Amino acid sequence: MDRRSTLVVDGANVVGSVPDGWWKDRPGAARRLHERLLVADTPYDEIVLVLEGQAKAGVRAGRDAHVRTVHAARDGDAEIREQARLAAAAGGSVVVVTADRALAANVSPAQVLSPSWLLDRL
Repeated sequence: MDRRSTLVVDGANVVGSVPDGWWKDRPGAARRLHERLLVADTPYDEIVLVLEGQAKAGVRAGRDAHVRTVHAARDGDAEIREQARLAAAAGGSVVVVTADRALAANVSPAQVLSPSWLLDRL
């Protein structure tokens, strides 16, 4: 069985890490991040973009090429933990992008990288 690699992106955390006025247009900020992920040259088989709140209006849930957008039913952190758990259970490697320390402490065995790491690659 092939080991798949999955990058789980905390959309709110990544968007919020750049003070570019995202708070005036949360759906637009989510859409711009999604568009950048679609064309990013990353080594991951799948990128899971988790959106919550108003940002969900910017990108429909579902798959676009190698990016799968998930709308959090409750809070984003719970959905990110669930997506990391599912990817790990499938036998692949998992990396979570977030600066949220409480979330990072609860996604083991996933590796955690910062939003700046991701943004440097987009």
